[in-house]
Amino acid sequence: MTIPQISDVEGLSQTHVAKLLMILRKEGFIRATRGQLGGYTLAQPAETIPVGAVLAALGGKLYDDEFCDRHAGQNNICTHAVDCSVRSLWQIIQTAVDQVVDRVTIADLLGAREVVTPQGTLSNVTLFDSPRRLTKAG
Repeated sequence: MTIPQISDVEGLSQTHVAKLLMILRKEGFIRATRGQLGGYTLAQPAETIPVGAVLAALGGKLYDDEFCDRHAGQNNICTHAVDCSVRSLWQIIQTAVDQVVDRVTIADLLGAREVVTPQGTLSNVTLFDSPRRLTKAG
């Protein structure tokens, strides 16, 4: 798929799509092909790409060990640095999320479908598939 196609289907600006694709390409998840028939494709089989790895590349985790340092408020360190019950909760939540996204692969999320965009129907779309953007084709 091309940047304009992904932009149209996902409802994101082309600039934002280009930034996301640049990150995914640098991390080795996708490859770019130049030219009139070019676009972006997965660089490895979808079955081998854990969703957790993609999410980590795009923005990291909900919670990590540096979270409290980044969100200490007006103080240099969190006032609850020693006895924080919220930290324990976030660690439990992050562990549960990691267990799910590390088991789910891109292949689990993809399904070959037709996608209708303002420019026409795209057949056999399997990259960045999401039910929100799919419409009935034919």
